[in-house]
Amino acid sequence: MTTIRDRFCPKCGRPAETDGLCMICRAAETPWAACDTRVARTHCPSCGATKQVNTWTDTEREQAEIAPDLARSAVHFHPNVKKRSIAVEVRDISPNRSRAYLTITGTLYGLSMEKTCTVELVWHKEQCDRCNRITGSYYEGIVQVRADQRDLSPFELQSAAAIATQIEESLIAGGERLSFISDMTESRDGLDITVGSQHIGLLIVQGITAQFGGRYTTHPKLVGEKNGRQLFRITYLVRLPRYQRHDVVRLGRVYAEVEQVDSRHVRVFDLSEGRSRSIKEDEILRRIGNARNAQPAFVAYIAGGMMGILDPETGVTKEYPKKPWQTIVAGENVQVLRDGDILVVMR
Repeated sequence: MTTIRDRFCPKCGRPAETDGLCMICRAAETPWAACDTRVARTHCPSCGATKQVNTWTDTEREQAEIAPDLARSAVHFHPNVKKRSIAVEVRDISPNRSRAYLTITGTLYGLSMEKTCTVELVWHKEQCDRCNRITGSYYEGIVQVRADQRDLSPFELQSAAAIATQIEESLIAGGERLSFISDMTESRDGLDITVGSQHIGLLIVQGITAQFGGRYTTHPKLVGEKNGRQLFRITYLVRLPRYQRHDVVRLGRVYAEVEQVDSRHVRVFDLSEGRSRSIKEDEILRRIGNARNAQPAFVAYIAGGMMGILDPETGVTKEYPKKPWQTIVAGENVQVLRDGDILVVMR
């Protein structure tokens, strides 16, 4: 039975839960969802980075992946809408234009709502800040990697380049888009790395010297002013040690493999005694090679503390004392380096 306490919608006469319109009439008069007719996205045609306001961001997503999200960004919901859903179908109509067809659903005041709309997607092309600097040959420093009284080995060249590339990728992933490498060139003297910021230049030289030892110096050059601030380009000169890890050297009558080099001493593994020790650089008579370039040689026999090793070049069996620390088995190969006619057995 209807009483004087019952509430009715003043618009349709249906019972209402509160004073005023019922849920159906409230939902009908509420603009629950609206769509912008046009949205734009600016991207770099060279690297694919996208621009929002004045900030560029790297992305690996293709235009086809970005389009649905861009279309959804055109939809604006009333704050009371629940269970929101947007289905998108995108069709390209030109290289710089796409059209998105949206089906929007949700619930408002307990009622299911649905509408459709069409959004034009505009794809602007603009060269990003990083690509603009690279194509304009802009740089803030050059890292020159050299070695003391010798050429860089292929291993050092490859490793230094890999260290530089890893640092660049890490900085860019962290948002430092202008910390880039614009050029990396092997020269007769070593490796030259052209960098877009002084920060990446410093990190590269620190990474290379941490890996190989040695030292670096910086040589700034004033190239102009901008907004009253002096602009410098810095040459970072990295000088790797004369001896590198795994070099095999002659110390008097014995051979040793270099393990570590610092400013004062060289730590080596004595191939005669089978132990590590520190020496001064001037104790080294000469370098005979690097253990990375050792070649296999067949052990023909072991007898009476001696071992017969087949010379891989001449085919002649040569006899050498077997050191107590060596675990060598007859019938297997060992790694050797050549010092004239002598075969130096590696550990």
